[in-house]
Amino acid sequence: MSAVSTLKEQLRSDLTAAMKARDELVKATLRLTLTAIGNAEVAGTEHRELSDDEVLKVIAKEQKKREESAEAFALAGRTEQAAQERAEGEVLARYLPTQLSDDELAALAQQAVSDVEAETGAAPGPRQMGLVMKKAQAAAQGRADGKRLSAVVKSLLG
Repeated sequence: MSAVSTLKEQLRSDLTAAMKARDELVKATLRLTLTAIGNAEVAGTEHRELSDDEVLKVIAKEQKKREESAEAFALAGRTEQAAQERAEGEVLARYLPTQLSDDELAALAQQAVSDVEAETGAAPGPRQMGLVMKKAQAAAQGRADGKRLSAVVKSLLG
């Protein structure tokens, strides 16, 4: 029997608390997220329990969906739906690691550029983008959006 993710258990207990408190926003958001986690567990050839890291990835994906939906609704002039999506995204953000600040992100990207330069011996340039991004993403560990990280790395290499 595999160990159940502690983060998944936290989501379940928070769902129970939201149901008792009659908090419809949190209840609906956590139900959808737990369903997404369940879908990820049964995807593939056999059922398996997700680790905390995998659960975090699912939560981050769900939160990003909410951000994108809110943006689309706002552009379409549907402010009520945009506000709902933003509120759901904020609920999910509680479970994600704190995002890196711009300064922390720049320092992390600079370190990745330096590491790649030391390893390859070549001057950093656009050709090293893949290597630098791989190192930077490993160092960020889900604490920075890929688009933000990519923009900082491009500015350093370009």
